[in-house]
Amino acid sequence: MIAVTILGNNSAVPSHNRHPSAQFLQSGEHHFLIDCGEGTQMQMNLYKMKKSRITHIFISHLHGDHYFGLIGLINSLTLNNRLNDLHIYAPEKLKSIIQIQMDVAGSGLPFQLYFHPLEKEEILFEDKKFSVECFAVNHRIECWGFLFREKKNPRKIIVDEVKKYKVPKSFYENLHQGEDFVNEENEVIKNELLTIASEPPKSYAYCADTAFHEPIAEKIKGVDLVYHESTYLSDLEKKASDRFHSTAKQAATIAKKAGVKKLLLGHFSSMYDTLEKFKEEACEIFPNTEIAEEGTCYLA
Repeated sequence: MIAVTILGNNSAVPSHNRHPSAQFLQSGEHHFLIDCGEGTQMQMNLYKMKKSRITHIFISHLHGDHYFGLIGLINSLTLNNRLNDLHIYAPEKLKSIIQIQMDVAGSGLPFQLYFHPLEKEEILFEDKKFSVECFAVNHRIECWGFLFREKKNPRKIIVDEVKKYKVPKSFYENLHQGEDFVNEENEVIKNELLTIASEPPKSYAYCADTAFHEPIAEKIKGVDLVYHESTYLSDLEKKASDRFHSTAKQAATIAKKAGVKKLLLGHFSSMYDTLEKFKEEACEIFPNTEIAEEGTCYLA
């Protein structure tokens, strides 16, 4: 299961009690932060999310509404005597920005900070259970989307059945991977009798600031849950294009072309005090659309 909590859903200027871009993603033992606009750690405090659990931070691009909260978060982690490693993935210039801020303040870190520059479309993080990759979007400056994927979950053992067929614990890992069990009498016990299938692996795509860009659809094909920016309504499509942003209908078009299961809209312009029209316009093209509401947790 992938759970995504929206910390900020507005564009550059905070207004209407909406905040700049930030999301908290959890899957099992993984705790990731996606973008870190101004006020992100205050939003985490409000929604009772522990900053100390974050292990990896992914910054899509270097417009301030996507990273101005980062140095404050790093400073808070320092003051709280964090010791665990922290990994940051972002455009390369952010590394020197962080260093300048720390040098001016005469600050040091009690933990190891690893900076990973985003340079090409590739897998950024991978372990036995999860992977994160980046893909290029079409914004005014270098900008990246992120794709989070669970890996295939192992099959679940049926305790009573493995006892019944006297399967040794040393074979349990083989059962998890779908193997049949052969007992001492050379009798084959089918895996389906001893285990049940787990939930299929889930996926989440974060399509950061971008103009309408059809290649994105191929990058996020079949994803369970997609966040796509929708800064403007359709009557301002030209303005969206000029500023390298998307409308709600354009976001829905990408979701439909990609065959995703659910779409979240966000990064709303401060010119809008209400958001119902965004959902209405998107649903005309892609019905399973929701507004990315701050404080709400969405499951992939």
